[in-house]
Parts: sequence; C-alpha cells; structure tokens
Amino acid sequence: MDQEIHKNKYSADSIQALEGMEHVRMRPSMYIGDIGLRGLHHLVYEVVDNSIDEALAGHCDEIKVTINVDNSITTSDNGRGIPIGMHKKEGVSALEVVMTKIGAGGKFDKDSYKVSGGLHGVGVSCVNALSETLIAKVYRDGKIWQQEYTRGKPNAPVTSIGNSDQRGTEVTFKPDHEIFKQTLEFNFETLSLRMRELSYLNKGIKITILDKRNKNDDGDFISETFKSKEGLKEFIHFLDENREPIIGNVISMEGEKNMVPVEVAMIYNTSFTENLHSYVNNINTHEGGTHLSGFRRGLTTTLKRYAENSGLLDKLKFEISGDDFREGLTAIISVKVAEPQFEGQTKTKLGNREVTSAVSQAVSEMLENYLEENPSDAKTIVDKVILAAQARHAARKAREMIQRKTVMSGGGLPGKLSDCSEQDPSLCEIFLVEGDSAGGTAKQGRDRNFQAILPLRGKILNVEKAMQHKVFENEEIRNIYTALGVTIGTEEDSKALNIEKLRYHKIVIMCDADVDGSHISTLILTFFFRYMKELIELGYIYIATPPLYLVKKGQKSDYAWNDDQRDKLIQEFGSGTSVQRYKGLGEMNAEQLWNTTMDPDRRTLRKVTYDPEDKKADKVFTMLMGDEVPPRREFIEKNAIYANIDV
Repeated sequence: MDQEIHKNKYSADSIQALEGMEHVRMRPSMYIGDIGLRGLHHLVYEVVDNSIDEALAGHCDEIKVTINVDNSITTSDNGRGIPIGMHKKEGVSALEVVMTKIGAGGKFDKDSYKVSGGLHGVGVSCVNALSETLIAKVYRDGKIWQQEYTRGKPNAPVTSIGNSDQRGTEVTFKPDHEIFKQTLEFNFETLSLRMRELSYLNKGIKITILDKRNKNDDGDFISETFKSKEGLKEFIHFLDENREPIIGNVISMEGEKNMVPVEVAMIYNTSFTENLHSYVNNINTHEGGTHLSGFRRGLTTTLKRYAENSGLLDKLKFEISGDDFREGLTAIISVKVAEPQFEGQTKTKLGNREVTSAVSQAVSEMLENYLEENPSDAKTIVDKVILAAQARHAARKAREMIQRKTVMSGGGLPGKLSDCSEQDPSLCEIFLVEGDSAGGTAKQGRDRNFQAILPLRGKILNVEKAMQHKVFENEEIRNIYTALGVTIGTEEDSKALNIEKLRYHKIVIMCDADVDGSHISTLILTFFFRYMKELIELGYIYIATPPLYLVKKGQKSDYAWNDDQRDKLIQEFGSGTSVQRYKGLGEMNAEQLWNTTMDPDRRTLRKVTYDPEDKKADKVFTMLMGDEVPPRREFIEKNAIYANIDV
C-alpha cells in the first residue's frame, strides 16, 4: 500500500534533469521525425546539411557521402573544417562542443554563416547522440585532428593524428541499434535522390554518393555524382521528364528581393495536376508557407491581368479562380532566409511574413517579362487556363452529384456494396474486389460483422490521363466515394477531401494475382494517390495478398505465396503432389478465400505508405500511367519478378 502511495506522489524527486544528450536518446522522434527508415536517412541529411551550409558560405564545393560495408556512413567536405581550438566557456575543444551540445554551432553567428539549414542547432550533435559510434576528423591548419564518441559521449579529448595539406571535415557514424530497431540498412536510391535534389538547389556544388556494399557489372562500387550548372531549370526537367510540356522553355528567375534570395522555375505541361515544390534553405517545406503563398499570389495576379488585357477571357461566362492558373503547372520555389521561422519543430511550413511579398514580386516580374517576350507561349498558357476553368465548372457539378449521394443525406449506399454491421470506423474494413464473381465469393466468405465488400467492374478509369469532371462522372469512382463516406470540400478548402464521415479505417485492394490484377491494383492506387492522398498518409490503404498456388497430395493441402514456398511444399509432400496455380480470386471458394486472404489471424496485408518529402512517388505514377512506353518498360523490367516483355 505504501508503495502505491509513493508511486502516485508527485514531488521534487519526480522532476528529471537529463544530462548531456540523454533527452535526444529518450525522445528521438522529436528531433528527427521518427525512428524508422525515414529517421535513419534523416541522420545523413543532418550531417550533409552542415557541409551544404559551408558551401553556401562560399568555403566548400565538393561533398562526398559513402555507405560503408557495415552500414555506417562517412560524409566529407572540403570546407574550412570545424574549429578545434579551446572553447573558453566550455573548457573543451570547439569540435567537442559542436558534437555534444544541442544548440551549439556557428549558425547563430551571422558573420560566419549568412543562411543555414540546420536552424535549431539540432544537426550533428543529435546524430552523434543516436549513433553507436561516431568518428569526427578535421583537416585544418596542416594537421588532422580526431575525436571518437560512443552514443554521444567522447571517448578521449581531441588529438592530432598526423599532418595533411587537405582541409575540411569528415564524419563517420554508425546508427545505434538500440534506437533504430526497425532497420539499420540505408537505401542507396533514397539517399541518392536527396543528394541529386541538393545539387539542383545549390548549383556548382559537386556531390558524390558511393555504396561500398554493392558493385555494378564492371566490378566497381555503385556511385553517382551530381553537379548542376543550371540549378532549378534542370530540376524541373528531371521532375517533368515523363510529362509533355506545352511551352517551349522553362520559365525561371534568380535574384534578390527585399534582402531575400529567391529562385523560381516553372513549366506548364499537358497534365491536369498542379505540382508545386517549395524549399527554404534547402529544406523541403512540403506544407508550404509564406513563400508558397507569395508564389501563388504573384502567378495569379500577373496571369489574370495578362489574360484580361489580351481579350481571350471575353467569351467566358464565369469567373476564373487561382486554381485554374495552376493546373498542369510544375514549379519549384527555393528561398534562402537568414532567420527562418518555421511553424513546428519539423520545419515543414515557413512562417516569415516578409518572404511573401519578396517571392510575389519576383514571380510577377519574371512572368511579365516572359509573357511579353513569348506571345505564342502566353496564348497557350491562357488557353490552358480557360480549359481548366471550364473543366473546374464541370467538375463542380460532378462533385455536387457525389455530395448529394452521401450516406447522411439519404441518397443511400451503392447497390453493389455489401456492408458490415459494425458502426465504429476504426474496427471496420472494406474490400475493393476485382470483378463481380470474386465479389460474390468474398461476400460469402467474409465476416459480416466488420468486413464490407465492394465489387468493382473491370478496369477503373486511369485518373492520370482523365480530366477532373470525367473522374467524378465515372460510376465506379462515384461508388468508391459513396461507399467510403468521404466527400469533397472542407471549410478551409473547397477541393480538399473531407474524411469526417469515413466509414472504414482499413481499405483493402483485392485483385487477381495476374498481370491484369496488378494493372487494376495500380489504377486504384493511382486514384487514391491523386484524389484521396490523405487516406494513404493516414495508413488506411492496404493491398491483399492472395496465394499463388495450392499444393495438394491426397488429404494434405497447403498454400504457397511464392515459388520457393511451392517448391518446399512439393519436396515435403513427395511424389504424386499436384499444384494448382491460382490465376484469379474466382478460382477459390469462399472458405479458401477467407482462410488465405481475409481472415485477420492468417492473412498478409501490405500497407501502402507515402512520404510527402519523397518526389519519387509522383514521378512513378506519371511514368506508369502516362503515354510514354520506354520508361514504363524499363521500370517493369527492373522491378518485376518475372519480366519477359517481348512475348
């Protein structure tokens, strides 16, 4: 009893004052976002950002990142090297202060750095705290200085280990398995994509990434080197390589407005989606902020003024909105701000008010000049805007049709939906099933308490190539909206997805295990990515994995999900074993479908995840569902388990 009282007592002893970097180790997600794959890669970005800041200050032009055999990372640059002299206040080397104190660094001294990414002084000290071991080498004043750390604590003072005429900093760290329990394996592609992005955002800097774990066909380590001459112009071409441009050139500018360096590049293409990417001091602000507001304002006012003066809008019976100017637009806005104020710890939304007018002015000037100098491109853009406005008008009517047919307004649910009896969305799941026959089998096999079935007829519309109003007019897609209970339009945004009345927290795509089934899965995923991205971000979208084979011998039978499992079962059962290859869900009876694919105790569901910072997803969908065949073929050959395409 005394223990119980003691446990509930809140006293001075309950207050913990953590020493050194212990707080980072206790709450790592606060500092690096999460402790999964994303957080692991974030460690590399934090160290590289320091080198980039050195480059922005004009002291470094070469950065190298190496993934070592043991999955440790070495990053090096040819900058000034972290100072190693004695720090007056702390009484230890400045290198040790930088590596072991949060909020320590040269970024706060405006004479050393004009702009920086590592704003909160988190950077390298956090990487050190979350690493099993870290070795910092500094090449400075003709000597090599070194200090080693274990889990953020120095093993010995900074010592000189030799002479060198090199200069710069080299940091080697191995993430701590006690923190990163999910995985310690770095993905070369993910890191390479970020290094490419950094080279575009900071032209003239050479960034090399080397993977010592894998070799190419020539027997050399896999590596990539990035160095951009034109910066954002090249970045636009990279992002839009699978889209068809409608204007001749990339519209771009680089300059300084109100003491804020602004760089903008944009192009219009034949697609119907807006694709805006914004950066502050190389940090991807995927939630936008004041620089994005400034871009939108500058774009809308300038284009609207031009379109009205040109007389091309005279025949249009309704008002043009800001959204119409951004349809089919890919744009990158990059600003460098001396003292950025981010909304929130994760630095995904910029709050500096002065940036809005700076970007708006820059964009207005850039566009005015371009439209004046390129009248044919200007007419093409205005025609695209008019088409977008007409489509928006049609889409609004189609959306209203969806709105009217909601669950709550009495329009009823789709006739094809077999609903479940449970009312709590967090316990309910819905299966989007390919074909009516498989839908019938799933209906018989399901647990009707919490599992709903919506059969989809054939291949749904490819939303990547369809105009918005065509999407909303499509019956299958309307059925998905109505069945899920989601609508379009919130108080803040008339086009945003409203998920207040979402009826299921597990949406499972269940298709045949053949080529057509894969195609339909991709079509449905494209729809979710383009129109219901929030559901992917919340982790509500899953893909079912039906078995590929039924292996039988007499009364004995078992299922196999791949060839290895099949071969193992054949070996186990011995001679006289028969194998049935399931090409479609319809080949299974209700009991088999429940046992293999729908029973929560036995099934395997693949969760669909999406990282807003990752540009790859957008590119892949555009490439897979677009018109260009060669890149799609290359992707399939590279990623499919079997890819014999010449048949």
